[in-house]
Amino acid sequence: MPFASDSAADARFHAIREAGSRSPRCFRGEPDKSDSSRPISEIFGINTFNERVMREKLPGKVFRKLRQTIRRGEKLDMEIADSVAHAMKEWALERGVTHFCHWFQPQTGLTAEKHDSFLSFDDEGQAIERFSGSQLIQSEPDASSFPSGGMRSTFEARGYTAWDPSSPAFIVEGANGKVLCIPSAFISYHGEALDQKAPLLRSMEAVSQRAREILKLFGQKDPGRVTTTVGPEQEYFLIDRSFFHLRPDLMAAGRTLLGAKPPKGQELEDHYFGSIKDRVQAYMQEVEFELYRLGIPAKTRHNEVAPAQYEMAPIFEEANIAADHNQIAMEVMRRVALRHDFALLLHEKPFAGINGSGKHVNWSVQSAEGVNLLEPGDTPERNLQFLVFLVSVLKGVHKRGALIRSGVASAGNDHRLGANEAPPAIVSVFLGEQLTRILDAIERGENSQESTEKRILSLGIGKLPIISRDQTDRNRTSPFAFTGNKFEFRAVGAAFSISYPLAMLNAAVCEALEEIGSELKQRLKDGAPLNRAVMDVVKAAIVETKAVRFEGNNYAEEWVEEAERRGLPNLKTTPEALDVLTRADDKRLLKRLGIFSAEECEARYHVKMERYIKDLEIEVETVRDMAYTMVLPAAYRFQGELSNSVESAGRALAQLKLDARVSGSIKRQSDQLLGVLEQIGGLHESLESLDRAMDKAGRAKKVGEHGRLLAENVVPALAKVREHCDALEEKLPDGYWPLPKYREMLFIS
Repeated sequence: MPFASDSAADARFHAIREAGSRSPRCFRGEPDKSDSSRPISEIFGINTFNERVMREKLPGKVFRKLRQTIRRGEKLDMEIADSVAHAMKEWALERGVTHFCHWFQPQTGLTAEKHDSFLSFDDEGQAIERFSGSQLIQSEPDASSFPSGGMRSTFEARGYTAWDPSSPAFIVEGANGKVLCIPSAFISYHGEALDQKAPLLRSMEAVSQRAREILKLFGQKDPGRVTTTVGPEQEYFLIDRSFFHLRPDLMAAGRTLLGAKPPKGQELEDHYFGSIKDRVQAYMQEVEFELYRLGIPAKTRHNEVAPAQYEMAPIFEEANIAADHNQIAMEVMRRVALRHDFALLLHEKPFAGINGSGKHVNWSVQSAEGVNLLEPGDTPERNLQFLVFLVSVLKGVHKRGALIRSGVASAGNDHRLGANEAPPAIVSVFLGEQLTRILDAIERGENSQESTEKRILSLGIGKLPIISRDQTDRNRTSPFAFTGNKFEFRAVGAAFSISYPLAMLNAAVCEALEEIGSELKQRLKDGAPLNRAVMDVVKAAIVETKAVRFEGNNYAEEWVEEAERRGLPNLKTTPEALDVLTRADDKRLLKRLGIFSAEECEARYHVKMERYIKDLEIEVETVRDMAYTMVLPAAYRFQGELSNSVESAGRALAQLKLDARVSGSIKRQSDQLLGVLEQIGGLHESLESLDRAMDKAGRAKKVGEHGRLLAENVVPALAKVREHCDALEEKLPDGYWPLPKYREMLFIS
């Protein structure tokens, strides 16, 4: 590798050498990693206050009450709070914990915590460790310094965190101490949800209530609590930390705002599922070790499509626990990356021109007995029930596709959606050939003269175990695809907390369950047998939702046109998508279901729009800084050298009367100089256009208008600045370029 001494690229070449010389980190043998050679089954969950620990540490009566609270979603009996807190403290102290915190998920997309020690004093003034039931159940962080959409201000700072007993408390091990983290919801003084988790918990309860009503129609007297279950696949990039520190855009915005396309990207398709590099595998193994100890069921790891891109997938869990575990997992991944001299990139599109990263959220519904309600079975009754829940999902996605799209709206995800590695901004459903045939047959009313029982058998829904993972093809272009016994919600961005998108999805399905349930009840009240009532309601839903079903290539331009004809919304930008939260009908739905009040809905709109605006403002300031302090100085330096070369060559040509071949060489140098000058001039013009676009957007009176102007004018202006910067990267000699290039960040690890 050439090394240009005394140049702006010195630091870059040093980073290349550093990255290329690193060895895999071996964490086994370290004092806090003494369990690393034990089987997974022995270390899984040892840092969580799980059911096994509770059974061991709590009095029998207290344990049974707490378990009932967790399993049935009931309110905690305050009489047992002190016993639970004492047992939790004793267990934590045994494991070397000194502090505790309520761990919650504000609307930043990250997590938050305020540490308190167990230190207290007895009546004689002696230091003791104490942890009360009131400390376990509630804490009071400042609510004014988190995004609230206007629900809290500096002079209204009071907010509360409330323990979520359904999600196990866990221990985080730091370099010099351990902290007991208590998963919590975050609410204001007046009870408004200020976090991501409370709306998810509310939406889960709403789904449970409506699903139980349908199960009762199928003869279950006391169905128990129905839960939504989730398995979020997590995609991510790893690059060497030395490169990361030389990229102001990655540090400030999470994505490369500049960067020319390398000669090789993912064209050879040789990274996907390829052999994992030793250094990356060492990282993955340490991440998994940390996650297993925290009771997080990481199952799968592999290379993803883009170079330097990877994926981790867990086993299904209840939605709120899965949401907690995914937030913990992202933090563990960041922390472990530093130990391995990596930088973890969770932005949805950290590198232009190659695949971005999503969080494919596999979603299903489960009964209290553990029966997957989206799993076809081997009896007519089971499959009629399956069809009811299936068409309820179709109905929800069809009617509230825009609301679901709003749940995955962000500046980062705008770059990814529709970019040939993610679904488009049009929300549609893929069912697969076999289910589509069955639904089409029901819609056509085939065998309508036969008895309902014979129709069920002849339509092929007497037994449906063949609708398995192997029999249902996968459509990687669909935003919402049925994959045998679950739906894969592929539009969620890699950096997202899954709580908010799930709350929107649950709301849509909940409304549909409610409508389907009401129709079934009415038909049964009118005297129709259950089987006939179900088939009639299912057929009506199939007809109603046909527009949202699509089995083809969602990337094709023809689908965009077809979706428009079908009346499906195509919300390409975050401001367009977030406008849904201002619509009266959607706000009424969220309020009626108890997921958001009207004020909370308005607040979410403002929080998300303000985040979009701030993200773009950071990108603009960063790209301006890089252009003026890094790109242009490098270009000026090369321009000066090239000008001197052309001038001296011209003098030599005149003095020595050289032949035409030499004259042609000078002409080519002049053309090269002209090309550099044109890109420098174009960069200056594009920066001035960017400033004008920002100024126009900044004069907007309302937050929605501000966001819209950024999407319409600033995003294209940013792309134009990048175009000129990337052209200069390709024209300047390697030794002049100060920023780590794509070919280095993506392939040296």
